[in-house]
Amino acid sequence: MRVERTKIDGVLLFVPTPHRDDRGLFTRTFDKAVAEGAGLDFSAFVQDSQSRSRQGTVRGMHGRSGRGEAKLVRCARGAVHDVLVDARPGSPTFGEQTSVLLDDEAFVTLYVPPGLLHGFQALTGQTDVCYRIDREHDPAEDLSVRYDDPELRIDWPLPVSAISGRDLSAGSWTQLRDRLCGPDAME
Repeated sequence: MRVERTKIDGVLLFVPTPHRDDRGLFTRTFDKAVAEGAGLDFSAFVQDSQSRSRQGTVRGMHGRSGRGEAKLVRCARGAVHDVLVDARPGSPTFGEQTSVLLDDEAFVTLYVPPGLLHGFQALTGQTDVCYRIDREHDPAEDLSVRYDDPELRIDWPLPVSAISGRDLSAGSWTQLRDRLCGPDAME
């Protein structure tokens, strides 16, 4: 398993080497020693969750206030277009976004550090995404930005076929940026 860094500071991709033969495949989806070598404290992760989505569904863009929330995210079935936006005031990549394909062929695990917005679109008929999270969920700390925010201009690869009411009523990137940094932050 190798570790790759992305253009957003702190975002890591854990890329395993699946072993394939006539029976199918075997792969390691997590390695504590590799994670620790990349600076992660695996013992900090306290909750596992899983979502199932149909093709075209968008979940996001979500984050946490306060100390934030770190996540390890992987797609156990199907494929997703996964998107991150840096919402950490003072970060050199504040406001920038990156995307990665997570699927059940490459088995890449995405490390999302605290302070980022996260979302994805299901690219296949049935898609299962697994999350390992370093904090218990507290709805009072939820942050969200609309998936189609005109300032972020996230390029979702498929037409959006389903989205939650909560995500439809999310605020704008400008509102969140002003909340995090003050209204003069981007002038």
